[in-house]
Amino acid sequence: MNPSDRQQSNGDPSHGRDLGSRPVSRRGVLAGAGTLAGLGALAACGAGPPAALASSSSVGPNSPQVARFAAAHARSGAPVRDYALTTRPEQVDLGITVPTWTYGTGTVPGPLLRGTTGDQLRVALTNQLPTVSPDGAPSGTSVHWHGLAIRNDMDGVPDVTQPAIPAGTTATYQFTLPHPGTYWYHSHDGVQRDRGLTGPLIIDDPAEPGHYDAEFIVVLDDWIDGIGGATPAGVLADLHRAGMRMDMGSMGSMMGGPTSAVGGDGGDVDYPYYLVNGRIPDAPTVFTARPGQRARIRVINAAADTAFRVALGGHRLTVTHADAYPVTPATVDTVLLGSGERYDLLVYLCDGVFPLVAAAEGKTGGARALVRTSPAAAAPPAGLVPAELGGRLLGYADLHADPSVVLPGRAPDRTHQLVLTADMGRYVWMINGRTFDQRQPLPIREGERVRLEFVNQTMMYHPMHLHGHTFALRDPSSSGRPDGARKDTVNVLPRQTVAVEFDADNPGQWLTHCHLAYHEAAGMMTVVSYQA
Repeated sequence: MNPSDRQQSNGDPSHGRDLGSRPVSRRGVLAGAGTLAGLGALAACGAGPPAALASSSSVGPNSPQVARFAAAHARSGAPVRDYALTTRPEQVDLGITVPTWTYGTGTVPGPLLRGTTGDQLRVALTNQLPTVSPDGAPSGTSVHWHGLAIRNDMDGVPDVTQPAIPAGTTATYQFTLPHPGTYWYHSHDGVQRDRGLTGPLIIDDPAEPGHYDAEFIVVLDDWIDGIGGATPAGVLADLHRAGMRMDMGSMGSMMGGPTSAVGGDGGDVDYPYYLVNGRIPDAPTVFTARPGQRARIRVINAAADTAFRVALGGHRLTVTHADAYPVTPATVDTVLLGSGERYDLLVYLCDGVFPLVAAAEGKTGGARALVRTSPAAAAPPAGLVPAELGGRLLGYADLHADPSVVLPGRAPDRTHQLVLTADMGRYVWMINGRTFDQRQPLPIREGERVRLEFVNQTMMYHPMHLHGHTFALRDPSSSGRPDGARKDTVNVLPRQTVAVEFDADNPGQWLTHCHLAYHEAAGMMTVVSYQA
């Protein structure tokens, strides 16, 4: 079945609507043209390449090795999928109207970008953000393509792979679409991601077997921007000013559901709203299909600070993909997604109207959409908590890579330990005792098998993300699972160590970091640095 033949519901994340609200503040925090095409590096209207993106011995984003990688993965005569994004301030209808930043569509998330493996994706990004934001937030921007193993100079990280794109200019990203699956894109500049600068990106498989009839793309988010004058930059400033003044009495479980699976602390900001496809629970997105159809539900957690526990009332979920890569199917009642994670779910739809609920793990409240297969059926009450939220929860131990994508067995050539720590009084988050501006890059060489060990010495969970690669989950206490799921983001629980391995096959300078936006902005990032 071709993607164009599949049923598309009015739950399209760039147009859909629906959710619920409740202001909460747990810690007192409510808070020109250039191109980046061919083998060139990003430039934007008077801005040259960054002065020092890598040391003299490092393989930089503009190196011959990166050009070689791009040429090796390009397909002669491949179609070019052209899109245009414009970052600008707009009023957006979430079910309530808020001022925020968008990609020019008047909606959050941004528009769906889609192509097929081997296609060229070309995206012109025009920055129409204010030169000086009212809250002092930076006006430069960029786009990161989360989970995609693409050429390094297109990765979209200011001061690592490109300069920020200044206000009033345009830059163009162009690269070959890699492995098929569910991905997303977002700004990687400061905490702009928490202002609505996110969107879904789907790469179709030309050999897709078509084992589903309908597709729902579900983008989860937490929302504070424009509520009572709050902005993410203001939230970050408040966190730095106040530090981590823990209010343990407010650490309720999600929506009255089970105990938190991410530890005692579900995040640093309690948001007044949680969204599915840009809609609050009281005005939910509605996905439509027919009884008996098989639906592929692509779930993306684009939230800045929140893990979500997802369930569909009256249904079980068969997990078929984790972070775009296939797994041996596992059937559960509910799945947990940290920020940046994605799961593809297969569901055989019953007759009626069913709540698709994303409970904010370790917080109060959550997001909600509806799945409707009967035009006449009455919608369930807005506050209904599906029993499935308290049912069998997917764990990483349940995930086994499909044989087609198992990382072959091999002893690591190099191991790096990343110790995650914090200075809670100053709201500073570190890797190996250093913030990003003080980082010591982690050296690797092309062709090596690399093992990363994330050692969490804090009392918070951290969804750790690696750019430009897909790793395999390993067991740090043994020789490691030979068929650990392939992922690019993994939750590391408090006082836990998680080991992953990957093959160093994509030269350049690659960020690895906590994907909680405020931890990232407060220093919990470093660089995996290919050496010549």
